[in-house]
Parts: sequence; structure tokens; C-alpha cells
Amino acid sequence: MVSSTGGRSGGHDDAALDEIELAGELMIAATASSGDRLPTERIDEVLLDRAEPGPAEAEAED
Repeated sequence: MVSSTGGRSGGHDDAALDEIELAGELMIAATASSGDRLPTERIDEVLLDRAEPGPAEAEAED
């Protein structure tokens, strides 16, 4: 998954929006899980399986 904060403007707190996005991804993963709890390995996959911003996106954030 790629964070959509790169193109946001208008004074929003990008860090807070990213956290909301991550929480949503974790909720989706938990809903798809068959167990009572989401395994730690799956949490790591969800949180770490986010694409790093490319050079153009990194420059836009500066």
C-alpha cells in the first residue's frame, strides 16, 4: 500500500492522517483474519508492506 498523503494540501496533519490510514489497514486485516487475534506476523506485514515514497514524492514533502 502507498500512503496517499503525498498529494494532500490544505493544512491537514499528514502524520495523523497516515496513522488513521494504518489503523484502517489493520482493521481490514483483522476482519479478514480467521482467529480471535491478529497474529504479530500479520501485523508486521500490514505495517511494513507500505511502499517507500519515490524521489518526486520525497522532494514534495520537503
